[in-house]
Formats: sequence, C-alpha cells, structure tokens
Amino acid sequence: MGIDTDKSAGYFPFYGRLANEQKTVLLSNLQKRRFNKGDIIHSGAEDCIGLLLVTEGQLRVYALSDEGKELTLYRLFERDMCLFSASCIMASIQFEVMISAERDTQTLIVPALVYKQLMTDSAAVANYTNELMASRFTEVMWLIDQIQNKKLDSRLAAFLIEESYLTSDNVLSITHEAIANHLGSIREVITRMLKYFQEEGLVKLGRGYINLTDTVRLTDMAKNSLK
Repeated sequence: MGIDTDKSAGYFPFYGRLANEQKTVLLSNLQKRRFNKGDIIHSGAEDCIGLLLVTEGQLRVYALSDEGKELTLYRLFERDMCLFSASCIMASIQFEVMISAERDTQTLIVPALVYKQLMTDSAAVANYTNELMASRFTEVMWLIDQIQNKKLDSRLAAFLIEESYLTSDNVLSITHEAIANHLGSIREVITRMLKYFQEEGLVKLGRGYINLTDTVRLTDMAKNSLK
C-alpha cells in the first residue's frame, strides 16, 4: 500500500511553514514501515534510520546498561516523533538508546540525510526539532529524579496505574521481568514488591497477569510518580 501524501502531511506540525519545494522533498522521500510487536527498531548510534513518526501503535524508547539492565525512558504513541532514531545527524545527542515495538506499529520515516537538509533549509523544522529535543530531555530528567528521589513502591504503583490507562483494563498481562525492565530494576525485587502489594490488597497476582484490585489506593501511593 502506498503513502497517502495528504494524510501524511498532517502528521508534521511544521508542514504548513515549508516552501513548496521543501514539501515535495519531504513527502517524496517518506518511507512507510510496519513493525511487529517485539521488533527492535533502533539499536544505538550506529543505527540511524531517520526521523521516526508513529501513525499507529506504540513504541518503547529505553536505555541498556553494559550489564544488560534496561530502563524505559519514554513511550511513543500515535503522532509522536522520535529524534533518537536519527541520532547520527544530531551532534548534541551524546547517549545511545534502543527502540522497540510494544505493539504492532505503523510508522513513517524521514531518511536521516533528508531530515538534516530540511533542518538546514527551514527555520520551522530547526525550531521544531529543538523543541522536540528539549521535551524529550525534560522527560529523561524527570525520570532521573524519580530514580534518585522516589521510592520504588511509588514508581511501581505509578507504572501499574499507567498501564491500566493504556490498556483500559485493570487486569494487566505482563511479567515481573518486563516490569523490572521498564523500571530499571530486577525481577526479584519487583516480585517481592508485588507480593507486598498483594498482601495489602492492592493487587491479585496470577500466572502472567496482575489484577489491580484497589486502584484508588494504588493511585494515592503513586501520586508522586505519576506524570
């Protein structure tokens, strides 16, 4: 299936401020790609596919330590754009991230060199890029503050509540290992904390699922860690 250029143009906030020639360059170079749940889309600075825009689905941007420990930095949803997938053209980006598909996801990709040229030629694109980069780094700094200053029980409660919002369900199909990867912890610690939550009547644990049985108390516990 080809690209609907009229619909695609609407995904880019700066499109209306581009010159006609720049609009043509953007739309004629767009690539449409679909990723399956679990696919690794970007794996560090050496992997530079270009500006990534989500049109359907959900992506996860995360850091990976030398020891293999994961930490979710943020997620991308419909109409969200990711600059880190074009990190090779962003001199100010000094750390590497991974990007994976949390759901089957449809994307539009602007090749890295094409986007770099648009940033050079268009003040609107350059300004938007700076604003987007500042927003993402603000999210990362918020996360660092959470890790340094907030207790794990609050962060775990916030994660469970946010997952229930995303899935519109109080029964979450997720493993303790996956939660640990999101929170930068280890499975054993998350398991102990969840068992404590269960003893307190906040959740009910089953094989491969977590039932949030008291979202009011969980939300109160999570109040310092919810965005």
